[in-house]
Amino acid sequence: MNDDELAALNARIDRTNELLQRMLAEVAKTPSTHAIFVDAGYLYAAAGRLVAGTEDRRAFDLDAEGLIEALIDKARTIFADSRLLRVYWYDGARRRIHTAEQQSIAELPDVKVRLGNLNANNQQKGVDSLIRSDLESLARHRAISDATLLGGDEDLVSAVEAAQGYGARVHLWGIEAPEGRNQAEPLLWEVDSQRTLDLDFFKPYVSRRAAAPAYEPTASRPTRENVRFVGAQIAAKWLAARGREALVELLPGHPYLPGSVDQDLLVEAEGLLQYSLRGQADLRRALRDGFWDHLQTQY
Repeated sequence: MNDDELAALNARIDRTNELLQRMLAEVAKTPSTHAIFVDAGYLYAAAGRLVAGTEDRRAFDLDAEGLIEALIDKARTIFADSRLLRVYWYDGARRRIHTAEQQSIAELPDVKVRLGNLNANNQQKGVDSLIRSDLESLARHRAISDATLLGGDEDLVSAVEAAQGYGARVHLWGIEAPEGRNQAEPLLWEVDSQRTLDLDFFKPYVSRRAAAPAYEPTASRPTRENVRFVGAQIAAKWLAARGREALVELLPGHPYLPGSVDQDLLVEAEGLLQYSLRGQADLRRALRDGFWDHLQTQY
């Protein structure tokens, strides 16, 4: 190799080194990114059991907005040099139609609601596969360096492994269990770190609902026509408070009502009738029929 060729080779090497140094400098300036993945089924069950003593969602209220802010703040203290991509909130809904509560959560900044199905036994279906899909995709595209997973199902192991396979670190957050564990051991074994959120963390955001008033049976059982009329009355009040946009979102779920709407309908009807409809399947159907009849006449 003559002197000219050697000089050209050295120049190319210098140029390559310069480009590498620029690239490394850009990488050093790029902040790491984290995301929070919340299995809402696990959250409601475990937090409800811890604070309210029940896993029944109808028995307690959850301040989702306040809790999500608390989770974001917690992650910010742990990943001090990292920025938040967003919070992913996974829940179930019949026919994947948002309930009013899920819609309000979806409207929060930096929150993405992803819905699996809810079967007749109120069991979530398809949520674990959604978590895996998002975790794997974000890790594969280097969109996140750290994933915080609030969940406990063993089926999430494959999601953890998929994300780790692309270089992301997965940190499992759990909810204190009054007794025993509420997270699968295989999941605990696979993650990069573990953390348990205690009673004091959840107390400000979970509150037990007041027990529904116990109504003594009246001398005469209300007729189906009376109960149907009360259902229509409540529908008129519901529509006046929420507007036609809420009606349009509710109609595709016919003849089903979201759990929260159905529970509110029952409680308000019992108050108007001064009669307990618990265990009265035919009257409950008449109540829902009256509710739907009025809404459909307004569409």
